[in-house]
Amino acid sequence: MLISIVCGVYRHALQFHKAEKIREYLLFNVIAKTYIRISFLFLSFCLCIHALYAHPADSLVRHFLLQAEIRPRLEYRYNYTLPPADTISPDTYITQRNRVSMLYARKKWILKADIQEIHVWNEGGKISKAGSVNFYQLYLESRFRSVNFRIGRQGVLLDNGRIFSDAPWAQQGRSHEGIRVMKDSKRISTAIFFLFTRKYTDYFESMYSPVGSHRYKYLFMYYLNYKSGRHFSFNTIHSVDVFEDVKSTHTYSRANIGGRIELTYNKWYYTLNGYLQFGQYPFGKKLFAYYIQPEIKLTLKKAILRFGIEVLSGTSDSQQSAGHSGNFDVLYGVTWKFNGNLNMFTRFPADAGGKGLVNPYFFVTVPVNKKLSIRSDVHVFFTQYPLLDESRQAVNRYLGFENDLSLKYFPVKNVEINYGFSLFTYAAAMNYLPKTQDVTKPAVWSYLMVAYTFNVVDSKMYKK
Repeated sequence: MLISIVCGVYRHALQFHKAEKIREYLLFNVIAKTYIRISFLFLSFCLCIHALYAHPADSLVRHFLLQAEIRPRLEYRYNYTLPPADTISPDTYITQRNRVSMLYARKKWILKADIQEIHVWNEGGKISKAGSVNFYQLYLESRFRSVNFRIGRQGVLLDNGRIFSDAPWAQQGRSHEGIRVMKDSKRISTAIFFLFTRKYTDYFESMYSPVGSHRYKYLFMYYLNYKSGRHFSFNTIHSVDVFEDVKSTHTYSRANIGGRIELTYNKWYYTLNGYLQFGQYPFGKKLFAYYIQPEIKLTLKKAILRFGIEVLSGTSDSQQSAGHSGNFDVLYGVTWKFNGNLNMFTRFPADAGGKGLVNPYFFVTVPVNKKLSIRSDVHVFFTQYPLLDESRQAVNRYLGFENDLSLKYFPVKNVEINYGFSLFTYAAAMNYLPKTQDVTKPAVWSYLMVAYTFNVVDSKMYKK
């Protein structure tokens, strides 16, 4: 009897255990199927999102981008350049660039337009004025696989900007009008330019126009950039600019040939830049001039060091007596990147008295973090040939010393803050150059610039 009861209990327990196992299996099966379905739905959702937003590059049909930039700059200067008669040194003024950029792109072409207003406060005794309203750029560009063209007003930045630059520091920038024919490949980029000037309106001041300072009538140019891997590159610029004498309508032409080589090995970077200019100077003088710039750069973990020297040839006594010119012109490049932020020597040959310029320099850049970098530039200036005093005696070729301290900071996205302080100590030879009021006192220049850029409209249409 007892054995029968125990056996019965055991059979019931075994059946109950089997039922529990079956229920656990069925529950696990339901959970697994539900999990697979949810995972499949989630994966399908991700694929749909990817299909909507991760289009192939060639599926873009139309792109319209409207971008705005506000860039005010406060500047202070003391004993720096000769001010107008109604201006008292020191003086402080503000310039502001308000620029609206529009880009409309299709598969085979793009249309680019940048309209800007340059506003000025507290300059020349005036509280406020519109320096200029103009188009910085207005061009049409093709987007074929082989050769492309760009026609209209356009910024031109070639190589390191020494000979041709779009002058980003200047509030108005610099641009040219004409046609650019270009072709790019993996190792070679080349372009041919046909540029010209015309009679521009004088409603605004030419100094705030991106094209108003050009003196050429026609400009023809060829540019080539070759890169061989990561260690070697070569740039060359050949140009011919044609000038016209307004009174006689006689034309003069000047040629510029040369280029730059770059070598990189580990932390070291070496470059040599050189150009020759020949032909006729804008005033008809025969011209033969040269430019050379060797530089070494060392990139360390916490600093970047650059040391080099620039030589811009001047006119020797023998050339001057023969009525020739040896003055090298930096054409349409920038000088603040190479000869100091003060732009003490920027208009050649006038700023060096036609005697050429020799400028050893040493730059140190310290990237503090991803948002902040600090830079110190040191320049020493000499003339290539000595200036003459009142009695026609040669004076010392040493012109002065400049130190530029600058800070670049990106506090948030689309905002850039630049601050700079520059000091120039004059040598006695600067008495014979029209650059300052008093050579016994240093020149001081400081600025604070804030740039804010944002997208107003960014619309893209893709193939369905």
